[in-house]
Amino acid sequence: MDKPSTLLVHFDKGSAAMANEIKADLEGSDVAAKVEAMKRAVMLLLNGETLPTLFITIVRYVLPSEDHTIQKLLLLYLEIIDKRDAAGRVLPEMILICQNLRNNLQHPNEYIRGVTLRFLCRLSEPEVLEPLVPSILENLEHRHHFIRRHALSAISAIYRLPQGDQLIPDAPELVERALASEQDASARRNAFVMLCLCGTERAVAYLLSNAERVMEWPDLLQMAAVDLIRKVCRPPNRADKGRYIKIIFSLRSSPSTAVLYECAGAIVSLSSAPTAVRAAAETYCQLLSSQSDNNVRLILLDRLNELHTSHRDVMVDVVMDVLRALASPNLDVKRKVLDLVLDLLTLRNVEEVVLYLKKEVVKTQSGELEKGGEYRQMLVEAIHACAVEYPEVAGSVVHLLMDFLGDTNVAAAVDVVLFVREIIETNPKLCVSMIQRLSDTFYQIRASRVCSIALWILGEYSLSLSEVESAIATIKQCLGDLPFFTISEEGESADSSKPAQPVVNSVTVSSRRPVVLADGTYATQSAATEAISTPSVTPGSLASTLNLRSLILSGDFFLAAVVAYTLTKLVLRLEEVQPSKVEANKACTGALLVMTSILQLGLSSYLPQPIDNDSYDRIVLCVRLLCNTGDDVRRIWLQSCRQSFAKMLAEKQFRETEEMRAKAQISHAQPDDLIDFYHLKSRKGMSQLELEDEVQDDLKAATGGFTKETDDANRLNRILQLTGFSDPVYAEAFVTVHHYDIVLDVTVVNRTKETLQNLCLELATMGDLKLVDRPQNYTLAPESSKQVRANIKVSSTETGVIFGNIVYETSNVMERSVVVLNDIHIDIMDYISPATCADVTFRNMWAEFEWENKVAVNTVIQDEKKFLNHVIKSTNMKCLTPPSALDGECGYIAANLYAKSVFGEDALVNISIEKQVDGKLSGYIRIRSKTQGIALSLGDKITLKQKGGS
Repeated sequence: MDKPSTLLVHFDKGSAAMANEIKADLEGSDVAAKVEAMKRAVMLLLNGETLPTLFITIVRYVLPSEDHTIQKLLLLYLEIIDKRDAAGRVLPEMILICQNLRNNLQHPNEYIRGVTLRFLCRLSEPEVLEPLVPSILENLEHRHHFIRRHALSAISAIYRLPQGDQLIPDAPELVERALASEQDASARRNAFVMLCLCGTERAVAYLLSNAERVMEWPDLLQMAAVDLIRKVCRPPNRADKGRYIKIIFSLRSSPSTAVLYECAGAIVSLSSAPTAVRAAAETYCQLLSSQSDNNVRLILLDRLNELHTSHRDVMVDVVMDVLRALASPNLDVKRKVLDLVLDLLTLRNVEEVVLYLKKEVVKTQSGELEKGGEYRQMLVEAIHACAVEYPEVAGSVVHLLMDFLGDTNVAAAVDVVLFVREIIETNPKLCVSMIQRLSDTFYQIRASRVCSIALWILGEYSLSLSEVESAIATIKQCLGDLPFFTISEEGESADSSKPAQPVVNSVTVSSRRPVVLADGTYATQSAATEAISTPSVTPGSLASTLNLRSLILSGDFFLAAVVAYTLTKLVLRLEEVQPSKVEANKACTGALLVMTSILQLGLSSYLPQPIDNDSYDRIVLCVRLLCNTGDDVRRIWLQSCRQSFAKMLAEKQFRETEEMRAKAQISHAQPDDLIDFYHLKSRKGMSQLELEDEVQDDLKAATGGFTKETDDANRLNRILQLTGFSDPVYAEAFVTVHHYDIVLDVTVVNRTKETLQNLCLELATMGDLKLVDRPQNYTLAPESSKQVRANIKVSSTETGVIFGNIVYETSNVMERSVVVLNDIHIDIMDYISPATCADVTFRNMWAEFEWENKVAVNTVIQDEKKFLNHVIKSTNMKCLTPPSALDGECGYIAANLYAKSVFGEDALVNISIEKQVDGKLSGYIRIRSKTQGIALSLGDKITLKQKGGS
């Protein structure tokens, strides 16, 4: 069998010359040379060398040494070497060691005694240990705590051996007496742990007899006490649960953070009463605010999230304590805190939460926080979620957030403007103030996408006369003077060709270059940006107000089309609310001038890229609409767009509600389950916590909380046949995948009439899989079976393969027989789960991820929606495209899918398919991820599954 290795160090292979060298150094009198020789010998043994001739030399020349380093290396050497022969009998040479070990156990030096006792914890040969037992027991009463501590550990290790109760039959009694008189913390802990493992009744009696003094115990002993309570307080042994919980509650005032953490976990495992869960949550929150290590904080947040899953009503009370963890500088901690808090929102605490988040947003303005832009974006998303779920709090934060429309972090600015767009639709009372605020802050916006959404808001929600006129004035001010550029004949003076003059009321920025006219003459083309200052704006800041002009001059004609669309809508609405036709016609003329100037700029040769066809057609449509407007067209432009947006928000709300319902735990009780009525029970001698616990147990029984439904069909799908029915050994495996672990429960059946000896399951892996430990050898009687378990670690979502064979011996055949096993392919579907993300996040990840796998559609399915659903089911992914976008029969479909692996990897899929004339589907499925493994594995899965129809 392979030996487990505790040290992996590169070392050269041994040779006869090296062995002779080591032997010569060990036989010498130089202590330093002996130390080096022992180190080399240990290294060689750890690397698989045997060195059989070295043992006698070590017995003769190393055993008598008094040097502490040599003695420690000697014990390490004795721990590594084989102590049994091929037949399993103890080697005769080991008897030579016993006397030396006995002498060490009686040595006057405490260090020698201690390391020898520690070495005995690793011995498993009863023949060697039996003559040493009296000396070990004598060390229980030694004056030095270092020796007593290791003597207790040695007794515990020996007693837990298969024949340990014969070596030290009264070990629990001896340890109990030693525990009663022991003062050293580590020694008491070792003694108590020994009783927990080997004499649970004695450990429980000791704990209950000292229940009032548990707080005075050292933290090591308190941890052992908590572990004991976890072990003994399980169904059906819950008679003294109240006393155990009382001990746990008293330990919550321990100064040790490790004890507090264990106490919180123990409380939840012992009781589901609201008082107990609240105490555990408060303990976790206390640790969350006191610990500075980010890993510890993430673990604590995971524990709080687990409590929230099953006890949300109780966790609502500690939401403000959780929010204090936002003081951590780590963004991962902040993100987990915000996600947890958003799940705990109620009408009672939402105002406090939003107020706290509002203060955090103000802090990000100082610029002192590291990654303040990303943190501000997270806060904006959190406030957005709060306002959507509880619209009444939107008014307190929306105006503050609108100050960040011009944020240099474009993602944060986009989140703000999307928040404004949704709130202005769902909160009509805030519409007037938000439109006014948006008009005042519009000039600060620098991002094209933010400008586009802000223009849509101005065009859609400016309803009154003053709002419409203010919106038109704001847009014109940000566009500056028209036209965007001028052309003058060479030699002819033109204002646009003159250098800019520093005047108080205007700022002019001009750009000039020569062009060739149609008749072959030269001219100068210039683009000028000029704005008139207002009393409230200084001349130095005027250039910053021309955000629309600068973006359009940079070639952003999509934004120019949005400007034209917004002006058209504003003019149409102005014609409805403006009693004066003259003013309406004046506004219409101004809007037409803006559109024609944009078209002139786009069709000129001034910009490197001309206007695109879509933007050109859109602007021309706006021009025609303003020149000739019908009632039907007016209704579409002024009403239908807003109705579509309201419908989109309703669908989004519906999807979120459905997802919450799907996540909710549904449990069912059997009709004949026993239910105890709480009010009819005797309450004598029960504490309030025990009473609450009884109520919770009754509720769980009534609602089916104790029952766990299992999908039998799914379990059968995980059973894999490893050998054939005609093989002498039949084997099948039940595969359980749990995050980073794969457990193989292999059932091995001896189908012969002979006893199979040294039967061993030999496994190997391919891919990012690692076998944790090798299964041991077994002897299998005729026609009997054995359950063999193997643990495998997983490090990525790359598809892995487990293969191997079963090796055994029989009494008739001296050679070993081998049965080759079928391969076990680990499915990627076990590691990924459906997830959701915002469209902006999906696009950002799609642009960022470098690994792409493009799979051509090749299927017998002829309906595009049916094929999409088949891919979703086969890949275990979530469709991010809303159902409304997939409605209709247009012959093609495009959808985005998203999933997340247990290792934190994101999987993005885009499906683009079209129905051909012959009825077949064609197109591509594109997969993107940050790592290669998940992209390849998903591509293989889709290729394999896409031809099926079910």
